[in-house]
Amino acid sequence: MRKAFNEELLKIAHADPRVFMILADIGYGEIEPFANAFPDRFINCGVAEQNMTGVACGVAMEGNIAITYSIANFPTLRCFEQIRNDVCYHNANVKIVIIGGGLAYGPLGISHHSTEDLAVMRALPNMVCLSPCDIPEAREAVKAMMAYNGPVYYRCGYKGEKNIHEGKVDFKIGGSAQVKEGKDLTILFTGTVGINAKEAVLEAAREGIDCRLVSMYSIKPIDKEAIIRAATETGKIITVEEHNICGGLGGAVAEVLCDANTPCKFKRMALPDVNVSKIGSQEWLRDQYGLGVKDILNEIRIMAGK
Repeated sequence: MRKAFNEELLKIAHADPRVFMILADIGYGEIEPFANAFPDRFINCGVAEQNMTGVACGVAMEGNIAITYSIANFPTLRCFEQIRNDVCYHNANVKIVIIGGGLAYGPLGISHHSTEDLAVMRALPNMVCLSPCDIPEAREAVKAMMAYNGPVYYRCGYKGEKNIHEGKVDFKIGGSAQVKEGKDLTILFTGTVGINAKEAVLEAAREGIDCRLVSMYSIKPIDKEAIIRAATETGKIITVEEHNICGGLGGAVAEVLCDANTPCKFKRMALPDVNVSKIGSQEWLRDQYGLGVKDILNEIRIMAGK
């Protein structure tokens, strides 16, 4: 997904001289085409994410589009104050891009996990939060992000993720993408863990359970209509996310259902509210923390009464 992101960004930068990339000494192997094509619009701030964010805000305040770019939680948690006070307060046209959301950097441990990002970023006024699940969504999310005037948080996969969609996605900020229709219950997911949700839904179909599957790629603003429609048409919702159970997709969906006074059986599947201290591959960690295919399938069976 990161390759897809960088390819789309380069295309847009060729057409728009306002596009600047500002990074914290990271991304080598993918960012060279931009750096070589636009040396005057490429700024490496070194390992100084707080400074990176301040520089990006200044670049944006001069009428440009600034992209900050680094791995996992470094462009967010390390410089959260600067995002809040510089970027969001001024509604600056800064796009905050992380590579490797969730547990993508699992072998590197908790310092490289991005598991609280959706909660903290969606709490910021003026911030849009996007979490594409595969390459088709990732490409369209870049276009939507760059066309939007204001702060955007873009949670990108690391590499090698399987595609969930079979074709092009109709992507818009505040939208969602239905992967599969279903009448028995609805799975709402966000990000790359959606591949596990898809495999669980396909297995459930073989057992006679008809699940609707929806990618909630826009966390803020969120597709309230799709959530309420799922609740009213299927009566049962399971949310799946590679994020702490507090404040992410599950919390956002619960807020919509509560505010709309929409009755619905509801289950959140996410990382437990603990420090994810185990070390291993992303796939292995998902299994360890209850986000494997078998875990999702089991919750589907319970929700369906099977």
